[in-house]
Amino acid sequence: MKGKKKFLIAIIVVLLAGLYYYISLPAINIHSSDTWFFVIVIFIVLAVCYAMRKRLGRGEFRQSKVMKGFGIIILGLGIIYLIGSLLSSPIVNARKYQKLLTVEEGEFTEDVEELSFDKIPLLDKDTAEILGDRKMGSMVDMVSQFEVDDIYSQINYQDNPVRVSPLKYANLIKWFTNRSNGIPAYIRINMATQTTELVKLDEGMKYTTSEHLNRNIYRHLRFAHPTYIYGDLSFEIDDKGVPYWIAPVKKFNIGLFGGETVGKVVLCNAITGETKTYDIEDVPQWVDRAYSADLLVQLFDYYGTLKHGFLNSVLSQKDCLETTDGYNYLALDDDVWMYTGVTSVNGDQSNVGFVLSNQRTMETKYYKVEGATEASAMSSAEGQVQNLGYVATFPLLLNISDEPTYFIALKDDAGLVKKYAMVNVQKYQIVAIGDSVSQCEENYLELLLSNGVKQVEEDTREVKTIQGKITKIAQAVLEGTSHYYIMVEGSDDIFDVSVVDYIDVVRCETGQEITMEYKEGDKANTVMSLEIKEEK
Repeated sequence: MKGKKKFLIAIIVVLLAGLYYYISLPAINIHSSDTWFFVIVIFIVLAVCYAMRKRLGRGEFRQSKVMKGFGIIILGLGIIYLIGSLLSSPIVNARKYQKLLTVEEGEFTEDVEELSFDKIPLLDKDTAEILGDRKMGSMVDMVSQFEVDDIYSQINYQDNPVRVSPLKYANLIKWFTNRSNGIPAYIRINMATQTTELVKLDEGMKYTTSEHLNRNIYRHLRFAHPTYIYGDLSFEIDDKGVPYWIAPVKKFNIGLFGGETVGKVVLCNAITGETKTYDIEDVPQWVDRAYSADLLVQLFDYYGTLKHGFLNSVLSQKDCLETTDGYNYLALDDDVWMYTGVTSVNGDQSNVGFVLSNQRTMETKYYKVEGATEASAMSSAEGQVQNLGYVATFPLLLNISDEPTYFIALKDDAGLVKKYAMVNVQKYQIVAIGDSVSQCEENYLELLLSNGVKQVEEDTREVKTIQGKITKIAQAVLEGTSHYYIMVEGSDDIFDVSVVDYIDVVRCETGQEITMEYKEGDKANTVMSLEIKEEK
């Protein structure tokens, strides 16, 4: 009878342990805090079961050698965990933590090129979610069964900044009725053009966050690699639009639990569930996020605060730098770089520079550019439209005319972008507002000139002369001024004639012979003088 009770208790303990593992999914790894907690809980459960089976009283409980053994094991595990945590911490490993991230000093105007407007991400995640929900609401054949997940990973897709997010089952019943076909689509939003697409798949995604059993992506990855300690997952698409889950595998470089970086990356096809593991240096080029922004920020904070040891970072704080609150993303060379400002630890209202970190390779560059914090720039932008009550998004750092510039979207109460602002990083009293990006930039460049930040560039273009008969002529109005665009025989160039400067252009007709002095331009040559040959 006693043997049956022992067997029954053993079965219960195994089932409880299995249920706990299936739900919490701890990694079987000595570096995982969850593993230590899991083992300690198992011994506590075994001790409780033994005490209940023996029906031990208070005195017997204290005298039992078995219970003492359990107590020693549980206490020993707890002590080892605490000592391991201490020996892995920055308190005793400040120098090692400070060297986890290699930081190079960069030249802003060389490393950050001026972007064309169609490459600038104008939206933040919150606005992307609004657009995604609106798009989903218009899909009457899907909206009753699916919702948009709130992931919205920012990536580069075919040289465009986009956010992507899979759909998810609307509820448990919708999961049960649709799980055989999987999730049929994902949302893709171009952050520059604000174009929102629902991308339908030929075959549905079977491995997502909204699955409830073995196809749940976290459970699928855990069973595929029981010893891997995963970081934050991201959802991406490859160059062909195939959806993948990107699962970074943590690497602990200091003691049992310290010095976290990324050692490997697991790519999981969201449709088939097929996984492939890459060492971090071999991750495919199309993957944009192996290192999370939060991890990169933490690593730079170690770099900036622990230069002179842990005590200095807490007490005198000499030469200590830290990142500002918040970050954004910048697309450079087909990679996504995390951007954040850097300020002194004493908490003043100015930045001493900023950081760009590559989310695929961990390459990090620091730029010494003193100026306003992002929060100050946001306040300056909001102050320009305070009568409208618009709210500023976290800035994006751009190179505008070789000037480090905060680019800020201004949103209304509905969360939609209504205006744009540009704030000079070093002189944040220079704030330009516009209804469009091009208008905002034009106003900003005018302010740079009027405030003496920039000088008018000398026009060194050579003045050339052309003579011939007019083959084509067309009129257009640019910013309230009439212009005539002329083509002459023997040339494929277009010549721009301002009516304000040369009123006689209104007399020109096709077939007339003219003589013009001009300077070459990118799209049209600028006419400097116009002479019409009078017919005899």
